[in-house]
Amino acid sequence: MRTYTQLTQEQRYQIYALLKMGHKRSEIAIVIGNHKATGSRELRRNQGRRGYRPKQAHQMALSRRKKAQTRIYEETWALIERKLRQDWSPEQISGWMWQKMDIRVSQEWIYQYILADKRAGGDLYKHLQCQKKRRKRYGSYDRRGKLPNRVSIEARPKIVDQRQRIGDWEVDTIIGKRHNQAIVTLTERKSRLALLRKVERRTAELVSEAVIDLLLPVAERSHTITGDNGKEFAKHEHIAQDLEIDFFFAHPYAAWERGANENMNGLVRQYIPKNCDFASVTDAELILIMKRLNHRPRKCLDFLSPFEVFFDLSVALTS
Repeated sequence: MRTYTQLTQEQRYQIYALLKMGHKRSEIAIVIGNHKATGSRELRRNQGRRGYRPKQAHQMALSRRKKAQTRIYEETWALIERKLRQDWSPEQISGWMWQKMDIRVSQEWIYQYILADKRAGGDLYKHLQCQKKRRKRYGSYDRRGKLPNRVSIEARPKIVDQRQRIGDWEVDTIIGKRHNQAIVTLTERKSRLALLRKVERRTAELVSEAVIDLLLPVAERSHTITGDNGKEFAKHEHIAQDLEIDFFFAHPYAAWERGANENMNGLVRQYIPKNCDFASVTDAELILIMKRLNHRPRKCLDFLSPFEVFFDLSVALTS
């Protein structure tokens, strides 16, 4: 997402003229050199009863800037704390409040608030996501064998790489303690919507059933699915046939080819750490994790949530 800058009076006259000429907001954004969200926000906030007028819009913007808050009120901090306890990051909170509520609170201020809370004995810091160093894998050998009739990611349509449509999924499994159980994770590439389902064993039969059950409600909007070369995806043809979807396989040890899903697995680990016994993880807990992840705003989505982008909705998240 581009950095937001204040519009000039000249740019507001350009917006007015281009609107009169019937140009779309995306086209106007290109002409004035701003993100399309800036134009949408301008029309939403600075439009009067007689429509958008550049002189009036500029006066409204200047007036609002003068009245900008010089301090953050207690109710605002209370809202920030609620979002932190819902495991939103300071960046997500800052961007969401600016986009949805027209309140400017920098992520640095939020981090300082968390630090002060920790010094006072609080636990807000425990809701921050922790990044652990990954061990480098040496060598390029693959001991898992080849799956029959697998179709390489090289044959996948180029439109999937562009993230321009809904319905292109990435799939993986998270392994539980002692490899007894697993969680099937699905991530939609454009919206980052997450779907989770626990399986008692990481077998091809159970994994394929879980994938089909998760995607069946949205099968009409699903086009492709991309997985790794694990044997749990041996029934990829069965998945493709039941869902009428194209199944592709990434190259061995090329996790970046399923980057959305790898990132999602890391977010899931915030709730289900490594060496966790999945027998203690209930379906209700997985549903709660999905709800947290899918209703959390993302910077890569202009601080919309995956749920909003996937279903093309605008959901109020002020509670």
